[in-house]
Amino acid sequence: MLIKYSFQHFNTLLRCKNFKLNSYFKLLKYNCYSDDASSKSSLVHCNVGTIGHVDHGKTTLTAAITKVAAKIGKSKFITFDQIDRAPEEKARGITINIAHVEYSTNTRHYAHTDCPGHADYIKNMISGASQMDGAIVVVAASEGQMPQTREHLLLSKQIGIDNVVVYVNKADLVDREIMELVELEVRDVLTAYGYDGDNTPFVFGSALLALQGDSSELGEPSIHRLLDALDKHIPNPVRDITSPFILPIDNAIGVPGRGSVCIGTIKQGTIKRNDEAELLGFNSKFTCTISEIQVFQKKVSEARAGDNVGVLLRNVKLKQIERGMLLAKADTLQMHNRYEAEIYLLSKAEGGRYKPITSKYIQQMFSRTWNVQVRLDLPGEDDGMLMPGEHGTVTMTLLYKMYLSKDQTFTIRENNKLVATGIVTKVLGNMEIPQHNLGMIRTKEVKRVKKRKNK
Repeated sequence: MLIKYSFQHFNTLLRCKNFKLNSYFKLLKYNCYSDDASSKSSLVHCNVGTIGHVDHGKTTLTAAITKVAAKIGKSKFITFDQIDRAPEEKARGITINIAHVEYSTNTRHYAHTDCPGHADYIKNMISGASQMDGAIVVVAASEGQMPQTREHLLLSKQIGIDNVVVYVNKADLVDREIMELVELEVRDVLTAYGYDGDNTPFVFGSALLALQGDSSELGEPSIHRLLDALDKHIPNPVRDITSPFILPIDNAIGVPGRGSVCIGTIKQGTIKRNDEAELLGFNSKFTCTISEIQVFQKKVSEARAGDNVGVLLRNVKLKQIERGMLLAKADTLQMHNRYEAEIYLLSKAEGGRYKPITSKYIQQMFSRTWNVQVRLDLPGEDDGMLMPGEHGTVTMTLLYKMYLSKDQTFTIRENNKLVATGIVTKVLGNMEIPQHNLGMIRTKEVKRVKKRKNK
């Protein structure tokens, strides 16, 4: 039975210690730093991407879009093999890392993220989706909506993606009656997860036929209809380009003889060459200088909120950079490890826990591009209790000092399953963590620190 969720939109993002080059930077060559290009464009910039179940055709569709757009001079054709380039991706025939391509229409420039659909790589999907202003939900007509279809929609809604377009792929393999049934089913799922299921655009086609140059209704014309639906249905994003810049680090690579490159999508502000910056997160803070900036293989003098960039840094080593850190304007952000938050504990019907949580609840917290171990304590002299399906106030103690702003959203995952969503309401400062073990903090000490902060 489908459940209509009532909780707010929440961020769910990823931290990973082992850097692996995503397909976007595998397409970059180190010598492209010698090329120069203007960052200004008359087109509205929008970040979109493909989400959906494994093997439903997300990567094929991504390649097909670039091929069709390339025919009218709006893109560079990126083949399927160029998108899924990692050896494990080739061996298993699935997308593992997120990949980025770009293309344009007459009114917009799109940065497109191809997200993995396999359940084993749901964290990578979360990281990719966090960069999107809208999403293309890919559903195979031969199978209909599947578990990762639903999970991707749930996570996308919590991240804050409010608008999606559905591409029903492999429509050449079924008859019209099956396509209608798939559409009805997917519209119900969209409504259940908080989307406008009745008015969401649906495009029927075959990404493989389009990739092969087929001119039938389900081939290349379906890609044109999809791009038209994106232009009309995904609102123009509103960017904050005046606040001090913040760039959540999604990946990093070393360029021999040049320095370290941080990769990510600018959250707010404008980054310029020679800006003084700080790299901070996980108890660490490093000062650095922005040497060069690239947007899709083009060297630019500045980049703004919404741009997916590679930033070459001086005075920082690759081993000092960790996925999930923030690159920010110098002297603008402070890290803490204690916060107050409002959380919603998912019910069993929503895929969450079937037992309540109490104080000393320790799990993994995800926000932006990082995750750390976190301890939740409930208010009251006696140990409180929060039941599945309920909202409550908690005190959060992070294992590492991180920067979280008021109203920043996050999620809690337990055994690789989403169990809670939340929003930061207050910064409480810092406290010592005995032996780097959250379980050794006494509950009374947590509450005592909070009382001192409130005085």
